Amino acid sequence: MKILWASDNNFTGQIPDYIGSWNLTDLRFQGNYFHGPIPSTLSNLVQLTSLRIGDIENGSSSSLAFISKMTSLSTLILRNCRISDSLASIDFSKFLNLTLMDLSFNNITGQVPQTLLNLNSLNYLFLGNNSLSGSLPSSKQPSLRNLDFSYNQLSGNFPSWIRDENLQVNLVANNFVINRSNSVLPLGLECLQRNTTCFLSALVSSPFAVNCGSRRSITGSDNNVYQTDDASLESASYVETQRSRPIWGVSNVGKFMDTSTENYKIYSVRQFQGTLDSELFQDARMSPSSLRYYGIGLENGNYSVMLQFAETGFGDPGSWTSTGRRVFDIYIQGERKEHNFDIMKEAGGKSYTAIKKNYTAHVTKNIVEIHLFWGGKGTCCIPSQGYYGPSISALSVIPSTLLNYKSWS
Repeated sequence: MKILWASDNNFTGQIPDYIGSWNLTDLRFQGNYFHGPIPSTLSNLVQLTSLRIGDIENGSSSSLAFISKMTSLSTLILRNCRISDSLASIDFSKFLNLTLMDLSFNNITGQVPQTLLNLNSLNYLFLGNNSLSGSLPSSKQPSLRNLDFSYNQLSGNFPSWIRDENLQVNLVANNFVINRSNSVLPLGLECLQRNTTCFLSALVSSPFAVNCGSRRSITGSDNNVYQTDDASLESASYVETQRSRPIWGVSNVGKFMDTSTENYKIYSVRQFQGTLDSELFQDARMSPSSLRYYGIGLENGNYSVMLQFAETGFGDPGSWTSTGRRVFDIYIQGERKEHNFDIMKEAGGKSYTAIKKNYTAHVTKNIVEIHLFWGGKGTCCIPSQGYYGPSISALSVIPSTLLNYKSWS
């Protein structure tokens, strides 16, 4: 046996040691309920060209030592695997065939090694949601066009390559020194750094609402104005709008695997059931990994968060596409509110049906964060290859306590 794919199952316990004795070239274990650590016997799988393990939420942590001899890898995904180690523990200069590496959502410490960014074949590098520190390497290969360093402890000034054209780079939630006079990065990065002081002198408690993935601004039946959200967000990107107060932003990370056509937005002309605002659900954002929305410069207090969803990719019962499942987690202010949330299941097995979820956000640092996270669950290839991950049609954030309320302008 050369290929073992066993993702999106209900396997528990530890990954069996004996798998390390097989002659595999492709191993996939994502979206299960395995416990750590990852067995050290996997280090024997030196012929692997693709390794995808993810979503190990319990058990002991693992190091990176078991991959040190897997130098034939072209795809390496160890996402959300309870990895505790330093990147310096691996000699990445030997990984000459590596095109994509995703070690996000772990506890990887230390600096980003220059040898990693020197790899000629590397196109995608996802290192977000770790504990990396120090400054970014001073150079990188031109082929490396997609880099995620969000949610770390990186600091210092930006290297010159940050100005490269056609570069996708996500640097949200770090400690960088940002000089707006010479920065070519999108506006608002300074407001999406850790311990930001943005707008602290002019805090507001105004509501805001977003028509996710849409170029249309719509006034809903709830009288909220759902603002346009038509920025092109791909594998490692973010945008912040200053069209109105409060300021809001959106950040996306991830690559849709095994497809040459990546769609980060969904559009449908259908009418939707269960809503008076069908137009709100004709557009949606979709992410293969992690999608976050932010409200910035808010007065501290409680806010009511409403998220709106509808499934458009899967058919009604009886059609072959009805076997598709979109499953993801929902976090508000870093707290998981929904685990394995399934839009279509929530709608009673119906597509093109609006679903609304309401939560309370406790704002203590002047920012609200809404996070939709793919945990490896659900189908990957219905109705087409690379169709999975969280999606959202609209959202609103409304003050629920008597703050310094200011109406929409």
